[in-house]
Amino acid sequence: MKKKWVISAVLAAFFVLVAHPDSKAVNTRDIDTVRNKPVLESADFQIIDDFLNDAVRELVNTRDFSSISKIRSTILARNESKKSSAQTQYAEQFSQSAHKYLSEGFKLAEELTPEDRRFKAILNLLILTDRLEDIRLADLAVAFLNDENTVIRYWAVHSVTSPGFTKKLNASIATSSQLARRIVEQLQRLVERSGPEILSYVAEFAAEVVIPQGEDLLGQIADTRMKKYVAWTVDYELLDAAILRLLHQRISSGAVNKAAVARRFGQLYSYVIQRYVQGRDSLNATQKNQLASVLVETEKSCISKFLGTPQTVILRSVERADYTRLMLEHNNLLGDVTKAGLLPTKLNFDYGRNPNGTVRTAPLTLPEPPQKPTTEE
Repeated sequence: MKKKWVISAVLAAFFVLVAHPDSKAVNTRDIDTVRNKPVLESADFQIIDDFLNDAVRELVNTRDFSSISKIRSTILARNESKKSSAQTQYAEQFSQSAHKYLSEGFKLAEELTPEDRRFKAILNLLILTDRLEDIRLADLAVAFLNDENTVIRYWAVHSVTSPGFTKKLNASIATSSQLARRIVEQLQRLVERSGPEILSYVAEFAAEVVIPQGEDLLGQIADTRMKKYVAWTVDYELLDAAILRLLHQRISSGAVNKAAVARRFGQLYSYVIQRYVQGRDSLNATQKNQLASVLVETEKSCISKFLGTPQTVILRSVERADYTRLMLEHNNLLGDVTKAGLLPTKLNFDYGRNPNGTVRTAPLTLPEPPQKPTTEE
């Protein structure tokens, strides 16, 4: 299984974020007093503001980067009041002050030298932004979505696509629809040049965000993956199990353009099957195992639900390495040149038009895998 992208992101964060017992402590006495008050007064709002000002500045300015995790944890542990009666007041002031001082923090971080110090400061500010899951802070993360540094870009994407953030965005969509559209537009610019580590988060967000543009973003991701199948350059095939599941979810929950989403589901699944069959002698063991997992999981979690009865033909064909039976089931489910398959019939979609204008009942055919260069003797 290809995990290089996971390892690089995790290690980058690990070396920056490990806590150190000798780290300088942020003064928390006053903020902890405020957190225990049932009703807040004007002086309490200033204490919240001062706390975030001091904490964010320390986060940016400290040279002992091993202490940053403790500073960040100190901030996160105090983002809510302990008294439900004061929670709305407290949360509103905390959010306002967090945006104010994180904005200043990012500006300060941009000016730091050397580059390594700048990188670590921005990274930790982004991780704090991510952990706060506050839609008011989204613009701060959006500003780094196109950053040249892969790790910075990764955390910027994560900040605006995490399940907690998406849930809050959807809950306030009546007033946040413009923000949601802006995030989708920015993510659309990343799709074609992003690897599986970023696409996985973007796809989940696209499927969950409650604006029509989310469906377009999910479709773009599916199209990008299919282009890679056609070119025989696709990597980390397991990602497509998630994409197919999300397409299924979108269809089942009421897609804006159900036929278009269903067509992408059928064509992508077809490419997965065709790659597995055509690449049986050229793909490595990891690639074949990942493809097999996608085939079996999608049959169980999606195809069976679409058709209303458990489906196991693909599972048995994979277990027995019966490629002929697998392609017969491919045609049965997805269609061939003679007739529409069970899935297009059930979901009422086709694969576009043939050159002569007739309806295409078969998925597009995957080209043969590229020949490996031979060595002349």
